[in-house]
Amino acid sequence: MNELKTIPKAISGPSNFLDERLSAANFIKRNMRKIFPDHWTFLLGEIALYAFVLLLLTGTFLTFWFKPSMAEIAYDGSYAPLKGVMMSQAYASSLEISFDVRGGLLLRQMHHWAALLFVASTIVHALRVFFTGAYRKPRELNHVIGVLLLTLALLEGLTGYSLPDDLLSGAGLRITEGVLVSLPLIGTYATFFLFGGEYPGGDVISRFYSLHILLIPGIILALVTAHLVLMWMQKHTQMAGKTQTNQNVVGAPFYPAFMAKAGAYVLFTFGVIAGLATFAQINPIWLFGPYTPADVSAGSQPDFYMGFLEGSLRLMVPWEINLFGTSHAGTVPLNVIIPALAPLGIVLTGLALYPFLEQWVTGDKSERNFADRPRDNPHRTAIGMSAVVFYGVLWLFGANDEIAANFQISLNVTTYAGRVLVFVAPALAYLITYRICLGLQRYDAGVISHGVESGVIKRLPNGGFVEAHVPAAADIEAHVRGKQPVPMLAVAEADGAGIPPKGMRGPLGRLRNLMSKEYGGEKIPLDDGHGDGEVERAGDDRTLIR
Repeated sequence: MNELKTIPKAISGPSNFLDERLSAANFIKRNMRKIFPDHWTFLLGEIALYAFVLLLLTGTFLTFWFKPSMAEIAYDGSYAPLKGVMMSQAYASSLEISFDVRGGLLLRQMHHWAALLFVASTIVHALRVFFTGAYRKPRELNHVIGVLLLTLALLEGLTGYSLPDDLLSGAGLRITEGVLVSLPLIGTYATFFLFGGEYPGGDVISRFYSLHILLIPGIILALVTAHLVLMWMQKHTQMAGKTQTNQNVVGAPFYPAFMAKAGAYVLFTFGVIAGLATFAQINPIWLFGPYTPADVSAGSQPDFYMGFLEGSLRLMVPWEINLFGTSHAGTVPLNVIIPALAPLGIVLTGLALYPFLEQWVTGDKSERNFADRPRDNPHRTAIGMSAVVFYGVLWLFGANDEIAANFQISLNVTTYAGRVLVFVAPALAYLITYRICLGLQRYDAGVISHGVESGVIKRLPNGGFVEAHVPAAADIEAHVRGKQPVPMLAVAEADGAGIPPKGMRGPLGRLRNLMSKEYGGEKIPLDDGHGDGEVERAGDDRTLIR
């Protein structure tokens, strides 16, 4: 009773009211003490969440003034250089938001910067999940949801980028139309449906507007909710340490530690975006002018997340297939279809399927609640870096005209160089990354076997000098010893001894066995140096049994 009297009535009253009707006290109490790991990389996904919240808030503000119409009017706003110029109502309302609505330019630029940060942080978060193996059982479904969120983020960016109907966004819309119309059989029908007639039509802005503010955000919001619920139920992965096991979570409780950290982090994220919107101009649509299909500006570049598709279109060789001789009806433009669909399909489809492909190769179906260090699975890390370099090469050569102009290089030379690098660079990245991972594993083995440098120099009887080594700190040693061999099939471990199971005797089975043997296993074993020592246990407030 004395304890209840210390609770303010303003809190105890509503709490009792809700508990008597919803019986939510135990649920809230249990979840308020939920443990969250402390590692900084787990906050990368939080940036995407907070950027998405800011997108919803600023987007709501912009919808009050934006007019999603392609009907032409003569501009009569406050921006003098465009006075009397014919333009769409969408472009005119975008100018009105920028120059005539109080705080409009700040909110529009915050919306644009938040969109870039949302996509960037989603990509970085996906890379963190991939390189640490946080997609493994039981988190495969949540990983697939994350890939869907990344795909929808790209589509959301594309639709929003086109809404102002300025010359720069119109150039990107023209590429979209070219990709869509190149699809065999359905291309023409899909283009007429989206644009409301022959390009540029009269409905694409209004239809993109519906997709941008209603359909895609609604799906993203539903997927984000599912993503967070699954994460809450399954709990975070955690880095190996002295007290961490595969059956517990070590960290700080949700209330008050994580709530205070998250509260500061969301304000920091909002502050950075507001600072960028204030001091770093982005997408000055008044300089580009209204879009007309007959015009295109030199040096047009999309936002960074679409740059790799631009690069793939520029590097692709001019291939096409004519199914009916010289008839245009039977032309399949591979030089548009392949670069528009293949890179995106390879990266996103490969990312979504990787948990299941890895499980097929290794045969590992156990729960994995530890996050690997990238060096501990060198093949996976090398595959990931190959994909990053593949994306980077396409992104870089999406600006091959700018590279040629600024460095005085022939445009043809940059194009041919890009066609070579798009294949050679990922292969080199794989080999280099794999060797680096093995080198880091050897360094870890040396730390366990020989300790770490102490900074103390000793002179030997023969006159030479050596540096004395001391055992690694307990937390460092526990972190290194958290390394586990990459699982592999039992058949691969047997290395051909005995008769393989029936399913492993065919070509596919032999391929699986070969891949498992190469992908799995211990590459650089840790030597037993100083022993494990006595493992300390954290306090009850820091550990939660799974």
